[in-house]
Amino acid sequence: MNLLKKSFFITTVFLIPLLTATVLFAQSPTFLIPPAEFKAFDTPNDAGETVSLTWSASPSDVSDVFYVIYVDIDKNGTFEKEATRIKSNTSYRTAVPEIYGYKKGNSDYHYVQINPRKVFNGETFSKKQVYYFKLALVSGDNKIVLDTVTSASARGNLIHTKKINNFVIMIIVSAIILYFIVRARRNPNMFLRKIGGLDAVDEALGRATEMGKPVLFVHGLTTMGSISTIAAISILGRIARKIADYDANLKVVNNDPIVMSVSQEVVKESYLEAGRPDAYNPDNVFLVASEQFPYVAAVGGIMTREKPAANFFIGYFYAEALILAETGATTGAIQIAGTDAYTQLPFFITTCDYTLIGEELYAASAYLSREPMLMGTLRAQDVGKGLLIVILVLGTILASFGLTYITHLFEAF
Repeated sequence: MNLLKKSFFITTVFLIPLLTATVLFAQSPTFLIPPAEFKAFDTPNDAGETVSLTWSASPSDVSDVFYVIYVDIDKNGTFEKEATRIKSNTSYRTAVPEIYGYKKGNSDYHYVQINPRKVFNGETFSKKQVYYFKLALVSGDNKIVLDTVTSASARGNLIHTKKINNFVIMIIVSAIILYFIVRARRNPNMFLRKIGGLDAVDEALGRATEMGKPVLFVHGLTTMGSISTIAAISILGRIARKIADYDANLKVVNNDPIVMSVSQEVVKESYLEAGRPDAYNPDNVFLVASEQFPYVAAVGGIMTREKPAANFFIGYFYAEALILAETGATTGAIQIAGTDAYTQLPFFITTCDYTLIGEELYAASAYLSREPMLMGTLRAQDVGKGLLIVILVLGTILASFGLTYITHLFEAF
């Protein structure tokens, strides 16, 4: 019992005051330690509006201590204008890897950007105006101002050096595209990777011809301003050309009058190219309804009554996709769909025989037309994807061993 009393007495009389004094000593603003370095420079790769400042972190960097930067246009000025104020444990070089890179030591230095013209409330200065800066460490009523005066002027840069990687990538990709366009002009039968849905087009049209049943082409619900509709029109032209060669019957349903007019001209031109303008029937390219579900009901009725041998759903679709595809599937038709509406792709994949997924819709016109420029561009895209896959694999391997440089090559600062 006496031992407990003695321990309590020692703790109360000696240890608690000692700990309290230690804490107060550590938190006392009297012992602020100023940073060792303070530099200013023109911010690289900008339009000449800002100046960058950096300084080494201080042992006094805690949340209730602030760094204050003062600016003046005279080296011997009063430095009364406060440019910025930050907490001493914030704003490090790590926030700007485009300037300092990805170095671990960046966390030991503070960094800020200042727009001097805004600090001086838009006062007019020459473009070569030099600004002078002082750094202060502030905690409560205590302030330490560094004797160091650093200076810099804001100048514009003609070239953004950190975007050179983007420029190089653009040049490489452009060269690949031009190479394959030239190659496609010399060899119209240049190999393109196979897409099952396009290989089945001839099969579907041949079946319709043998059965003496029509082919139904269904546009999506978007207007001519949609890239998916433009791609669908291009595919329609190639299908119509083959229909004219096979002497089959093609019906094209639309929900937009402008799309209908364009479709009529495209189908007519295809029949002319096939040398059978007399076989073209403008009544086979028609408008069924302008609203979504009346359009679906009308197209479903055509499928049920006429039972086409092949259905093409090409374009951008919404909630009507599953209704159209299910109705067509009940008639026993071969169904080929193509859309870039990713929310509807599962329904088409489930109910159709072949589906062009996403960008395959845009590639279809190149496959069917064999136009050199389209073929060359498509082949270049495939090569570019292959290169990206190789780079991803290589980057993953290097990053696994701690070599992360390649992971930053494709960053657009």
